[in-house]
Amino acid sequence: MKEPSSEETFFTAALDLPPEQRAAYLDKACGGDAALRRRIEDLLSAHAASEFLERPAVPVAVPTMHISPPLSERAGDRIGRYKLLQQIGEGGCGVVYMAEQEEPVRRRVALKVIKLGMDTESVIARFEAERQALALMDHPNIAKVLDAGATEATLSHPMREGLGVRAFVMSRLAGPISSWSWCGASK
Repeated sequence: MKEPSSEETFFTAALDLPPEQRAAYLDKACGGDAALRRRIEDLLSAHAASEFLERPAVPVAVPTMHISPPLSERAGDRIGRYKLLQQIGEGGCGVVYMAEQEEPVRRRVALKVIKLGMDTESVIARFEAERQALALMDHPNIAKVLDAGATEATLSHPMREGLGVRAFVMSRLAGPISSWSWCGASK
């Protein structure tokens, strides 16, 4: 086994001392060898700079929470009389699905629901304001509101069971149309 060098020995000994006593120790240990002292001081500085990774910046008061993927509706689920076919859009608070209405008429529609856990008063108010704004608009490139409300969930998610799902149903427009393709076509 290799004997530790004087540099390693001095570094380890200095590291065991409180920072305010290290200079006096290095004066004695290194004598007049300025290069040795500089190497040991560089090692001490590098060691001090790396210590921040070994302790948390703030004491942890609660255990780390493990977040699982969000629960949401899936293709095949039913919301009221609508069967979800596939997700076609998502925003901060809601998800839009292509769905199939089976009664009283059979047709494909777009169905927007509030994401699970996002049903706060302010989000519900914005959701209802969006639905009302769409209902008042009449333009071929704006979806028409066909149905709206809160229904009893018939989904397989335990987090949604027994809860009403706030949703509104719109006509499904051919798309997607990006703003870039629309601008290019409108020249």
